[in-house]
Amino acid sequence: MTRPFDTFVIFAEMRTGSNLLEASLNQIEGLTCHGEAFNPAHLGDPKLQELLGVTLAERTADPFGLLARIRGAEGLNGFRYFHDHDPRVLEAVLADPRCAKIILTRNPVESYISLKIAYNTDRWRLTDVRDRREFKAPFKPAEFEAFLAPLLEFQVKLLRTLQTSGQTAFYVDYEDILNVDVLNGMARFLGHPEGVGAVSQALIVQNPEEMAQKVRNFPEMEAALARIDWFNLSRTPNFEPRRGPNVPGFVAASGAPLLYLPLKTGPEARVRGWLAGFDGGLIEDFTQKSLRQWKRGHPGHRSFTVLRHPLSRAHAAFTEAILPGRYGEIREVLRSLYEVPLPPVEAAGKLSALAHRTAFMAFLKFLKANLNGQTSVRIDQLWASQYAVIQGFGSFAPPDMLCREETLAADLGCLAAAVGLPGPALPPAAKAEGIPLAKIYDGEMEAAAREAYPRDYMSFGFSDWRG
Repeated sequence: MTRPFDTFVIFAEMRTGSNLLEASLNQIEGLTCHGEAFNPAHLGDPKLQELLGVTLAERTADPFGLLARIRGAEGLNGFRYFHDHDPRVLEAVLADPRCAKIILTRNPVESYISLKIAYNTDRWRLTDVRDRREFKAPFKPAEFEAFLAPLLEFQVKLLRTLQTSGQTAFYVDYEDILNVDVLNGMARFLGHPEGVGAVSQALIVQNPEEMAQKVRNFPEMEAALARIDWFNLSRTPNFEPRRGPNVPGFVAASGAPLLYLPLKTGPEARVRGWLAGFDGGLIEDFTQKSLRQWKRGHPGHRSFTVLRHPLSRAHAAFTEAILPGRYGEIREVLRSLYEVPLPPVEAAGKLSALAHRTAFMAFLKFLKANLNGQTSVRIDQLWASQYAVIQGFGSFAPPDMLCREETLAADLGCLAAAVGLPGPALPPAAKAEGIPLAKIYDGEMEAAAREAYPRDYMSFGFSDWRG
């Protein structure tokens, strides 16, 4: 019968029990785990000079050579991989459906305390209880959070990659590796139904006491952990789809190494006028290839975008696109399905301030649902969150500077100085047509904007609109 996998990897971290799991699996005939084969400092074990005929220097120069040796060795071979191991190997392993994934986890507080005990006692593996040394570890909140962050980030990466590639993994917890039935389930997953007869006795648990006996300042630890947002309850949900970088919309000055990444319904006309002021010309219609060429030809270049207050931006989208009928189909859907009381296009310029405010408030309510993926209408770039658009820029050309509309002249002056050129005058803002935002603004409107754009307010520190 064809075996289900050609190789395997155990994704784990320090002090999660991966040594014991490896020792147990290595009892199975025809199955071999080669330790931390891609640890930057050694070849699976600090005492090894080579692994499967590959030296540390050779593996450092070409990690895929060792990966091929592991895959091609007799039987089913694998290794353990931690978040800080050779990153060149990770993508290749994750993309390979013929590589079985075992994900070993442990309560991160227990791993952290165990790690501190190991560092202070110099006991990393225990084979005889008589060699055990005791130590009460101090819990340091900032140190623990720094320890925790990369582990969580790595787990999210593993999960997302498996989800998007349609793969599955065998998940196992620290305490499960002492369960023979779980180990045998893992063996069947790997294509070795013969399994193991018992947990390996080569290693023993080092610190079996309850946490209060292992931590020097246990009450302080309890208080500190109570303040950690374990379930990320304070995060701002983001249901907007990822956006591309929109390179064709980028604009460069002919006479200066400055590249503008426009956010739609921002002060785009003023910025374009400022860029043209260097010598009167603009470079547009970039492709990714031509943008790379422009960047290579303009050493010292600076790229930037301009943030606008979310309420101003939503109002601009409403008055410039929705109200006058530029987006005819969307306008009709807003009227018929989302209860936005829009007048006929020919009467759009005759709305009273009260009617304008009522329609705009309904539009803000629609934006909240739209940006949360709850409507049938596309999330258009005119009102997409600035956070999502800038995140899209970052996939190809992240901006060097985030300017702000309220300090635009000073910010652009800094950019000009950064490239060693005197900055031209910033053109004045065009007089807004129709009913100005200042005439209809109030606290209820501000609250609606905050509900529609919570990530923009939080990420960029916007305060209430001031006009």
